[in-house]
Amino acid sequence: MQVLRYNSYVKAFSLARIRMKPDGGMSMERFLYLTALFTLYGALLTEKQQECLRLHLYDDFSLSEIGEELGISRQAVYDNIHRSEKAMEGYEKKLGLARRYQEERDELQAIARSIRDLRTAENGKAVDDVLGRLAPLVGPGREVYR
Repeated sequence: MQVLRYNSYVKAFSLARIRMKPDGGMSMERFLYLTALFTLYGALLTEKQQECLRLHLYDDFSLSEIGEELGISRQAVYDNIHRSEKAMEGYEKKLGLARRYQEERDELQAIARSIRDLRTAENGKAVDDVLGRLAPLVGPGREVYR
């Protein structure tokens, strides 16, 4: 059983394995990846692209529902979403912000584990203080078993 750990961003190693589900829907990995990219790069998209992606990702609107809401065709919605995804993936390829952010989080979690292992009866309070300072930087980790 493989454990995929993530915080608010998907681990870099899992980005290469992201794909659409056979029924045309979006896998959880793909959803997490796109929401991470949208958080980082969404402001670089046009307002129409932002709105299409927001409705698609966060409100779970279908392409037809988005088209109805925005007064555009279903094909225009598809094109907007597809171009948005490609643009954000291009930004990530060039800038690597999501990858670097996750690498930093992973390193901070490893440091926190190492500090936790150093705890003794004498230094317990000091270790707890340091871990308390690291907690906002590391964030709550969650695990997905697959």
